[in-house]
Amino acid sequence: MSIIKTARTDFHAALRSDVYVINNGVASNADKDSKPSKAISERLASFLGVGPGVRLAPQTVGARFEKHTMEFLRATFLELGHLRPGDWDIHCVNSRTGLPIAKFDQYQHLADLEDVARKNPSIRSVLGPDYSIASDVVIARRAEDDSSINANGLIVEKQFATRASLRTGRRGKPTLPTLHACISCKWTMRSDRAQNSRAEALRLIRSRKGRTPHIVVVTAEPLPSRLASIALGTGDIDCVYHIALPELMRSVKHFGESEARSIMSLMIKGRRLKDISDLPLDLAV
Repeated sequence: MSIIKTARTDFHAALRSDVYVINNGVASNADKDSKPSKAISERLASFLGVGPGVRLAPQTVGARFEKHTMEFLRATFLELGHLRPGDWDIHCVNSRTGLPIAKFDQYQHLADLEDVARKNPSIRSVLGPDYSIASDVVIARRAEDDSSINANGLIVEKQFATRASLRTGRRGKPTLPTLHACISCKWTMRSDRAQNSRAEALRLIRSRKGRTPHIVVVTAEPLPSRLASIALGTGDIDCVYHIALPELMRSVKHFGESEARSIMSLMIKGRRLKDISDLPLDLAV
């Protein structure tokens, strides 16, 4: 099997090992109060070989889903060095304070804002949470030293390109890695969670100094209408990636509701919803 197909299979196996289970006849990604959600998720679970198990607490599910997504990206994106060369780091963001974002080149000025706000409560009340950004999984590219940049000939020297983000030891601020991608992991998608993802995406866009990172959502939500709450529209989220889109399409088709099929078709044809296997290649752009 190809690297991506193998990683996708391993990803599903990892999900089945803890977060993706059937408990009391209901799949762990289903809304037990929604008949369509239960029906679609039951079919999807059968396609993916999900078995009985203990349903974990939501916070535990979220942390493990992030970990499995990170491992999938490490197994795939890091294999694309011939297409997207670089010194990459992929990790989960454990803190929810929003300050880890200041460890990246485009957002290092947010640490200064936090320092000012900490010393001046009145300023914090004006700034609010807009400067505070937390994500689930991030991909960053470390800066390169001159020997790497000049590997195929003299490209840079001391006088020019002294503020370029890719170059270590440049003039001004300390060299920090560039944030390449922010991956928001939502096991299920309720309306409030959808809006949280949008709000975080807009803060990432508005707060940056430099290029905008890829901003995507990975989810196991089975209900097309709830996927649409985050997938439809442009300007904030690049795209939504489902853990098993072909299997979800078959599940929705089996469910038989024309509106659900229509929404799925709209999202897919509109390039707003893709499979998890598409994510590594999209991140290589």
